[in-house]
Amino acid sequence: MSAYLAVVAMRYQMLLQYRAAALAGFVTQFFWGAIKLMVLAAFLAASSREQPMSWAEIVAYVWLGQALLGLLPWNVDPEIQEKFTTGAVAYELLRPLDLYFFWYARTLAFRMATTTLRAMPMLVVALFVLPLVGLAEWQLAPPPSWASTVWFFASLAATVLLATACTMVMHISLYWTISGRGITVAAGGIVPVLCGLTVPLPLFPDWAQTFLYWQPLRGLADTPFRIYSGHIAPAEAAPEIALQLAWTVVIVLCGRALLRRAQRSLVVQGG
Repeated sequence: MSAYLAVVAMRYQMLLQYRAAALAGFVTQFFWGAIKLMVLAAFLAASSREQPMSWAEIVAYVWLGQALLGLLPWNVDPEIQEKFTTGAVAYELLRPLDLYFFWYARTLAFRMATTTLRAMPMLVVALFVLPLVGLAEWQLAPPPSWASTVWFFASLAATVLLATACTMVMHISLYWTISGRGITVAAGGIVPVLCGLTVPLPLFPDWAQTFLYWQPLRGLADTPFRIYSGHIAPAEAAPEIALQLAWTVVIVLCGRALLRRAQRSLVVQGG
């Protein structure tokens, strides 16, 4: 276990160096967050029906989505991808570590470092700056209770594990696709919709709610964000987090089985 923790720590520290890219990402995500709020505000103003979420809950959903965008499994680690294009993946098989969990540790740091750099300025602006410039209605409000705060961080930890497991499936698919372009494009379209980042999942039609509730990508955003805002009460948070962890276990087991199958037919540089 100490070896994998060392991999997480070293990789995390290395990725924290890319501060300029994180600043550019923050500006872009803040811009898109503002656009989403404008669109949703217009939608609510034009609708006469009672909505399943309050405006404050929607605002929290959007700003948290922009702050934690880096957690979503919509891309692959460029360094792992390069190992497949150069053939260096063969050296990974020689390490005295379980390959799945070695890559899992790298991917965990990859997801967390990118998110840390972008989330901090986003949260500062959404929590403290917006009300100072007269945009209090668009402010990210704190959780309604300490219980919601604690459950939110527990759910966020489960989200990190689930997102890493999903990203690992994408990494393992590189055994067949090599470039990873196809899986990245597909994930970029599917993941934001099914996790709730494009439109909050409670705003979808009633006939879609059963499917949206049970599918695994909901745990990447919808669950922690609604716990944060109190839309999911603290008394209901434990089963939601258990569902996140259950899907994580399922995806990890599927990923390991897929990796074993891929290794049986691995060909490097045509040899």
